[in-house]
Amino acid sequence: MSDVKEACLEELEMGQSYSTVNVVTDEDIIKFSEVTGDVNPIHLDDDYAKNSIFGERIAHGMISAGYISAIFGTKFPGPGSIYMTQSLKFRAPVKINDTVETTVTIIDLNEKRKRVTLNCECKVGDTVVLTGEAQLMVPRRQG
Repeated sequence: MSDVKEACLEELEMGQSYSTVNVVTDEDIIKFSEVTGDVNPIHLDDDYAKNSIFGERIAHGMISAGYISAIFGTKFPGPGSIYMTQSLKFRAPVKINDTVETTVTIIDLNEKRKRVTLNCECKVGDTVVLTGEAQLMVPRRQG
């Protein structure tokens, strides 16, 4: 039996937010490439990346997007919530060993439809690297 608490709509409020901090490692980038098949040399080849506009290898943007998904499915709102839509804008690169702070904030609650809309942002230091908006379906309290 799991001790994981499932999300419920009644516990959510406008303006509530949740943040995590993750360091993107070279190993993360390699594993992501292996799992997805995205072997773009900008992520994997130092010589290629050195001649790019970034001057070095960068992480896949979807790694940062994955941090958003991890929050939704495990922490806030948590298990039981269903990811419905996500918009993303990649604003700056994430480099190897960068620390990414991911924050999601509730900007709309539709209790009738059991929908929650959240603003999503990833930052490295003061630099915003990703923005977006997501909508989730969140179950009502059981019982």
